[in-house]
This record gives sequence, C-alpha cells and structure tokens, in this order.
Amino acid sequence: MDLQSFGKIVAGIGVGLVVLGALLWLSGRLGLGSLPGDVRIERDGWGCYVPIASSIVLSLLLTLILNLVIRLFHK
Repeated sequence: MDLQSFGKIVAGIGVGLVVLGALLWLSGRLGLGSLPGDVRIERDGWGCYVPIASSIVLSLLLTLILNLVIRLFHK
C-alpha cells in the first residue's frame, strides 16, 4: 500500500468520525434518548438506563438510509 492510498483511507475515516459526531450531537438535541418507552431506573447509589424506543427509532432511520445508499450504488 502506497502512502497516497493510506492518506485517503485516513481522511475517509476522519470524515466518517466527524459525520458520526454530528449525528450524535443532533440526535441529543432532537430528544433521542429521552423518548417515551426509554426505561430509566434510578436508586440510591446506582442507576440503569435502557433506551428501547430510541433504539427502535435509530434502527428504522439507519435501515432507511442504508437502503437508499445501496439502491443508489446498484444502478
């Protein structure tokens, strides 16, 4: 592997991390993680959080996005 192709891979990973960070930041601002159906149990000294509804919404969004990307590249 030459240095030029390695640089492209590193740049691609960097862009991917920036996009992932922006998506996480926006999802927090849109209320993902505090939806009805997300279970939060807090007791003295410990807590448990199970994001059931947020996981379902995120799964649906990622499925739609990946299906669109796959359809665009298969033409």
